[in-house]
Amino acid sequence: MDCIWPAQAELGEAPVWCPDEKALYWVDITGRAVHRLDPRSGERDSFPQTHQIGCIVKREGGGFIAGFECGLGFLDDALAGLEIFASPETDLPQNRFNDGKCDRRGRLWVNSADKEEQEASGSLYRVGQDHAVERLLSGIVLPNGMGWSPDDSILYFTNSSRRVIEAFDFDPATGAIANRRVFAAIDEAAGLPDGLCVDATGFVWSAHWGGWRITRYSPDGTINRVIELPVPNVTSLAFGGTDLDRLFVTTARLGLSDDELVGAPLSGGLFVVDAGAVGLPEARFAG
Repeated sequence: MDCIWPAQAELGEAPVWCPDEKALYWVDITGRAVHRLDPRSGERDSFPQTHQIGCIVKREGGGFIAGFECGLGFLDDALAGLEIFASPETDLPQNRFNDGKCDRRGRLWVNSADKEEQEASGSLYRVGQDHAVERLLSGIVLPNGMGWSPDDSILYFTNSSRRVIEAFDFDPATGAIANRRVFAAIDEAAGLPDGLCVDATGFVWSAHWGGWRITRYSPDGTINRVIELPVPNVTSLAFGGTDLDRLFVTTARLGLSDDELVGAPLSGGLFVVDAGAVGLPEARFAG
């Protein structure tokens, strides 16, 4: 395990691997920035944003789709030129858009949360290729990472405030979800479940805020492996690299005292882990 970018991000999140560029993008939510890393050359770039940004995904036609505190928007290839195309929560100014990913049909799944993580004002949305936005779940304090099983039959969804990873039956043709259930419950000593990804064999990987670790779950929900990190707030993770066999892990400094940062100085850094597993390609937004 290596910290390949000691970025000191306030709230690093939402890593996504872009195979055509062989580069990793990730965000600093409260730091209002998108970061880009080329692991081969070591080149690092940062792109300031005018709003808090929770997630970012490539578009098939070029540019990006992203979730901001002010709504859902498009960015150009230079991560500039913000165009907000939907603001479904104008009645909830205390909310921001948080985590998001695309399914393999190119629909964006994105969730929202109360910035203070106190009110159950969060929702899960599905954004179609026509940019239509549909709310599928509501009444959640802190919705978080998502991912799909390799056969597209299951959507995994992190409900951080309840300390559970949930599973839904998923219809890839329609994007419908059903049969909500608990996939894994997280013990209080392990922190809160945060970001999530699924590997090529169907095992589910979860980052633990306050838990100093990432966990790999078997498809039946049992713990298969725990990897400890030298920082407490582990936020999200994504497979990348030429063979999708490197696990990139984001972390955060937010909420840590000066003494805690002395004990965990790499907090807010980007890590890479040899996970002994291979990931699945991340889909682009088709709209």
